[in-house]
Amino acid sequence: MKKRLLWALPVALLATAFIGYSAMSQKAEKDIVDTAIAAGQFKTLVKLVQEAGLVDALRGEGPFTVFAPTDEAFAKLPKKQVDALLKDKEALRQVLLYHVVQGKVMSSDVVKLRTAKTLQGQNINIRVRNNVVRINDAKVIKADIVCTNGVIHVIDKVILPPNRK
Repeated sequence: MKKRLLWALPVALLATAFIGYSAMSQKAEKDIVDTAIAAGQFKTLVKLVQEAGLVDALRGEGPFTVFAPTDEAFAKLPKKQVDALLKDKEALRQVLLYHVVQGKVMSSDVVKLRTAKTLQGQNINIRVRNNVVRINDAKVIKADIVCTNGVIHVIDKVILPPNRK
């Protein structure tokens, strides 16, 4: 009982912090793609989504949850790996779809999950430790950016499907 309570407290605090951020945001006015463009920190992600032909899908009805790597996150990938993905559109699509989950999964829901199935078909691992949410080995650095067709959670690293590492 004591262990469960000790685990629940950080999760509750984290959820409260994320919900607080969400409450500050106004009603969504843009879809996922337009929100990412307007943010200015997802130029690489937007470019790759365009290259992979996923713009229309991510502007679709959804709802979708996108774990969105920043430009800094993409800069951590070896240039050779990015170039290879740009040459192989299907591989690029698979990597990008690995960052998307069907449904609108808010931070208050994310902290209760251990895994989530991506649109790529494989699961991502979710863990909360020391008030930090990790998606595989990427850290969520901003949560609950609400869009008209879903939600964006910003991550500090590009996550790759197990067969793409």
